Amino acid sequence: MTPKLHVQHLGSDFDDFLESDGLLANATAFANKRVIAWQLAQEMEAKGISKSSMARQMHTSRAAVERLLDPQSPSVTLLTLERAARVLGRTLQVQLT
Repeated sequence: MTPKLHVQHLGSDFDDFLESDGLLANATAFANKRVIAWQLAQEMEAKGISKSSMARQMHTSRAAVERLLDPQSPSVTLLTLERAARVLGRTLQVQLT
């Protein structure tokens, strides 16, 4: 049996590093957008909803749906997210922590 080594954490964590460089807010927003885009795509696939159908039901363009599903596109409004959630039979929850 190999003994487990206990390595003590030295220095700051990655969040501290990002915060010190003024990057934490952007990194967090980017990560949140990636998760939301992934969740929406998974729900659309599970319900068999195409991008064109999603756009029609949201009363928007297919290009807007493309931006919504693009994890690299940070500009999405709460109204757009709410419409997407409603089309998928879901609700949007936003909270400050």
